[in-house]
Amino acid sequence: MVAGSNMMPGQILDPSLTAGSLPSLGPLAGISATTLTDQLKLAQDFRNLGAMLSPLHFLGRLGKRPLTAIKGEMDEDDERRRRRRDKNKVAAARCRNRKKERTDFLQRESERLEVVNTDLKSQIEELRMERQQLMVMLNLHRPTCIVRTDSVKTPESEANPLLEHLAAEKLTASK
Repeated sequence: MVAGSNMMPGQILDPSLTAGSLPSLGPLAGISATTLTDQLKLAQDFRNLGAMLSPLHFLGRLGKRPLTAIKGEMDEDDERRRRRRDKNKVAAARCRNRKKERTDFLQRESERLEVVNTDLKSQIEELRMERQQLMVMLNLHRPTCIVRTDSVKTPESEANPLLEHLAAEKLTASK
């Protein structure tokens, strides 16, 4: 094969040719064929080294350990993962149950407090009604009371305009 423009890319050169006889090599001109061959062999060795360092190389050559021992370890790992998953399932179920119990407790407590609140509100309303009745009775009793009405002060917010009018008429009639 003669070197030159008729060479295909990626075609391997004949090692017997010298670099000087290949005009298309440019910077390689003047390098002996043996040096070039040595460099090509070195490059091939580096590629082999790269292939040896790949993970696929190590999978094929796992050393002196038999494949059954490795399979046993993988089975142990699977068993460990399965046990861990089972434990996690049980723990998650316990957690869900505790959360549900807590939610139920809070729901019952909320309902109980609503009943208590309703009872207290009705009690407040009853006490207001009783207070109102007592105020009416007190205001009705004042005109006939022997105790001076001036000594008993009624808060302005609770004063009865009708009774005040009656008291004013009484005062004007007595004069």
